[in-house]
Amino acid sequence: MPRLTEFQLRLGWTFRSPELLRLALTHPSVAHEQAADLPHNQRLEFLGDAVLGMILTAELYEKFPLFGEGPLTKARAELVNRRSLAEQARRLGMGECLTMSRGEAASGGRHRQSALADAFEAVVGALFLDGGLEVARTFLRSCFQDYWGELTVLPRLDNPKGELQELLQARSPVAPRYQTTSVSGPDHDRSFECAVHHRGVELGRGRGKSKKAAESMAAQAALQRLKEENSTPALASASTGNDVPPSDTMPQAPPPSDSSPTIDPPAAPIHAS
Repeated sequence: MPRLTEFQLRLGWTFRSPELLRLALTHPSVAHEQAADLPHNQRLEFLGDAVLGMILTAELYEKFPLFGEGPLTKARAELVNRRSLAEQARRLGMGECLTMSRGEAASGGRHRQSALADAFEAVVGALFLDGGLEVARTFLRSCFQDYWGELTVLPRLDNPKGELQELLQARSPVAPRYQTTSVSGPDHDRSFECAVHHRGVELGRGRGKSKKAAESMAAQAALQRLKEENSTPALASASTGNDVPPSDTMPQAPPPSDSSPTIDPPAAPIHAS
């Protein structure tokens, strides 16, 4: 019980129905070991998968208004894959809180990626049932804040350098050029900064633990800049007509708004009343 109390502090939520949390942390091996129809976390995992997908989809939609379905889908897939969810579960110390069969525990079940990812989804489902959508949303914002926080480009697109080259070569045969602008840190922990140029103009910069990663981040920054620039003329042309002569008496349309949806910063930890 003390272990679950500490775990709830890490979650930022004290359960009104503690049995929901215990169920979320019960591995199916318990039922298999005892050959009995004992409750376990698979139903909560099913619910949590849907809640997780809905919340992260909404966050990405609001955070990146200039990106289309394809890049948004790629980013969501990166956030909700088993590796990513298992990392979140490890960060929370979820493995040590799992109830599982002795055989499963002895074979390393507490550290198994599939068990941790499933438990993470089950905990999301339990938070949704116990506290509602906003509690689940606040928890997930906290978990994934490193992915969006102050980001201005989508994280981890599959091939941003290829996407940038395709976009630029639709306008010009000149390929983008990448330049390493700085290298810092000791040999075992280097940090690289790269810039990407096209026809003598710098389009973006990025940092990473390798030259390749820094170039990828620079390409992402360049893609964001180009898409923002492309959206401005479209908005401006929508407010004027080429076939209508200007008139001193004609009312002028207001300048296009440059505002875009934003996401409120994560709320303070929530506690049940």
